[in-house]
Amino acid sequence: MINFNGNIQENNTVINNNNRGYAYGDVVFETIKSVHGKLLFFEDHYFRLMASMRIMRMEIPMNFTLEFLQDQILKTLEANQLSKSSSRIKLQVNRVEGGLYNPESNDVEYIISTKQLEDDFYLLDNGDYEVDLFKDFYVAPGLLSTLKTNNKALNVIGSIYAKENKLNNCLLLNTNKSVVEALNGNVFLVKGQTIKTPPIEDGCLKGVLRKQLIEIIKLMDNFTIVEESISPFEIQKADEMFITNVITGIQPVTKYRKKLFTKDVSKQLLQKLNVKVRLG
Repeated sequence: MINFNGNIQENNTVINNNNRGYAYGDVVFETIKSVHGKLLFFEDHYFRLMASMRIMRMEIPMNFTLEFLQDQILKTLEANQLSKSSSRIKLQVNRVEGGLYNPESNDVEYIISTKQLEDDFYLLDNGDYEVDLFKDFYVAPGLLSTLKTNNKALNVIGSIYAKENKLNNCLLLNTNKSVVEALNGNVFLVKGQTIKTPPIEDGCLKGVLRKQLIEIIKLMDNFTIVEESISPFEIQKADEMFITNVITGIQPVTKYRKKLFTKDVSKQLLQKLNVKVRLG
């Protein structure tokens, strides 16, 4: 069951070939994790969604309050009997049908879908996780590259490349040849007592979990967080690398080419992240 503009219904009558999200990628979305009906970091998701809609020049309905959207998500979870489970939620907002590249209206409609997850809280992956650079195409830095939209051709091709080369993930570069992010999350490098992540200006996604970890690290006495451009050459010298998103949490990278990484900082941060989730 999905939620289409407040109506709970079967997922078989919503999208047609005139849908602007399907036809032109004229859509923004949020991927949210819920644990037993608790929406993790929902305020951050909400404000990022509002900012994305403004950048896309969508008309924000008067009823699109944090409380309204939260209620609609909970209503969808209940309809799918997921109120007491952990779930992956996709909240998609697209401009209504009409027009070609130039829309006839800036009004929007929304779709909420859910999928059950196995794990309630974030767990450390103790397996091998190998990454490499994806250099066939590059991210163009700018506001549009920081949004979650359906324009993910680079990520799709990069994911196919990773599979063909038996990699778990790939690192994306911007047009300045700096490391921007992974295919499915933000990137952090650890060198000594410094943890570095690319700045938003380099074109990385304005990740919700990225924001949470930056806040956590700022409160730690033994580490310093720096938002600076990352050169591919720095990866070889790093002690640790990890990838973050709201569904997985923290994914430690174990290998980049011939470089092997530890997981010590990932373990520390994961513990603090789960504490924040429980207390939030």
